[in-house]
Amino acid sequence: MAANNAHNLPTATLWKTHDVTNQPPPFEGRNLYAADTVLRDAVHREGGSWGEDQLHQYGERVGGALWEAGFDANRNPPELHTHDRYGHRVDQVTFHPAYHQLMDAAIGNGLHALSWDQDGVGAQVVRSALMYLHNQAESGTMCPVTMTHAAVPALRHQPDVARIWEPRILSRQYDARFLPPEQKTGVTLGMGMTEKQGGSDVRANTTQAIPVGAEGPGRDYELIGHKWFFSAPMSDAFLVLAQSRGGLSCFLLPRWCPDGSVNAIRIQRLKDKLGNRSNASSEVEFLNAHAVMVGEEGRGVATIIDMVAQTRLDCMIGSGSLMRHGLAHAMHHCAHRKAFGSTLLKQPLMRNVLADLALEVEGATALTFRVAAALDRQQDDPAEAAFARIATALGKYWICKRAAGHITEAQECLGGAGYVEEHVLPRLYREAPVNAIWEGSGNIQCLDVLRAMQKSPETVQVVMDELRQARGENRHLDAAIQRIESRLGGNAELPMEARVLVEDLVLALQGGLLVRAGRQAVADAFCAARLGPERTLLYGGLPDGLDTDIILTRASPQEA
Repeated sequence: MAANNAHNLPTATLWKTHDVTNQPPPFEGRNLYAADTVLRDAVHREGGSWGEDQLHQYGERVGGALWEAGFDANRNPPELHTHDRYGHRVDQVTFHPAYHQLMDAAIGNGLHALSWDQDGVGAQVVRSALMYLHNQAESGTMCPVTMTHAAVPALRHQPDVARIWEPRILSRQYDARFLPPEQKTGVTLGMGMTEKQGGSDVRANTTQAIPVGAEGPGRDYELIGHKWFFSAPMSDAFLVLAQSRGGLSCFLLPRWCPDGSVNAIRIQRLKDKLGNRSNASSEVEFLNAHAVMVGEEGRGVATIIDMVAQTRLDCMIGSGSLMRHGLAHAMHHCAHRKAFGSTLLKQPLMRNVLADLALEVEGATALTFRVAAALDRQQDDPAEAAFARIATALGKYWICKRAAGHITEAQECLGGAGYVEEHVLPRLYREAPVNAIWEGSGNIQCLDVLRAMQKSPETVQVVMDELRQARGENRHLDAAIQRIESRLGGNAELPMEARVLVEDLVLALQGGLLVRAGRQAVADAFCAARLGPERTLLYGGLPDGLDTDIILTRASPQEA
């Protein structure tokens, strides 16, 4: 028996100050697909039902082993080795095993390839859902997966180059070895467009492309210059922009030259970033680096724009899934945590906040998967191609812009528990801004919307046709459509008011999609909160009379 003290208490009791109570059970260990009603609805609605088995399997994986790997990969960021111990230049980046575990899972499940090697309707939809799940386990690995996936349509502008590289890209084998591509079982691709002096204004690029012999598409060049943001520098090849004799052109820049030597890509340093820390982003210089021109000379932006359309969709996926994951943790915490006599989930103001956060996820998910479906159909349907052209810019602007504030509000639902690094929410918060910046920040997206409207008037028509399909179903939506028609038909200074126009368009699109999805309680609440006269800038301002029970039930992270 333990010795007694002056108070006649056992020693074990003396050292025990309190019991741990009123804490939620661990979140991890659940199937993130089975626990996401909103995602499952979107997949089925947009033609991805055939991927259900794979999505359930991957949902189980990302909610378990890969979720843990996400923490390890971010605690142990990549390291740059410019030289070996003998002084030879090597320019290699090394990663923690958890990073490779995540990449192996993504590549093995076709997150980089499914859109291109899967026949039939819904390939983009199923692939988008897999990305949506993967991003909740870890966001940094999405960068190389996204760019590998997006490189395919750009490479197809140069069929002779695509014939060599596309089979390597579409392999389901993740091979991280630093070897010439012909010696590997699979490859990944990166990209490099921005330079110090230009940023988003890529036509200001100064990197020079000098022909080795004959000039033009498919020919060999040497690049001299730099890139200020060079994503995923461990990739096997990169799509880059450089100035040739005929103007700004697109080039495939491999890590290895045809003679088996390492290409002259000098990694100057890795970026010390706010978030996305498991992924390597770099600054590089090219010293007569071997490259091959892809697509028409002087049409580099037009060539690489197919890549940009795909990466912008992935920005939408990334931000939407971060919001979903933050909401799931807030819902989980509030369902178990008690304060002031009841669980947080039963308290009216907290229900208002959580329902408002849930509506944001509903709208983001509906628009993201509608865009994915449009990309699926764009080859056979010009109207869908036009819709995808403008809706990717609309969605990329709004969904990515909303993520940071959304995750902050989710953190507040947990209080201090959501602010400490043992929790996933601080990592989600650091990840949130990158998608709003990458592939063109907010102003670039808004100006791109205006450019699409001016150069391709059919994009205006398809967006309005999309909106009018829901006309007559909700008075707030009808008023928003009328406001948009008036703005587009007026003489407003559109560049000055571009953000106002884009906000109107994207919120109306989201509201219309939710109306047409047939979830009346969700659609009515969204339109009242986002389009009605009582809308507020902060979460938790939903008007009275909305059915928050249905909204919160759909947002619950409990497995179906």
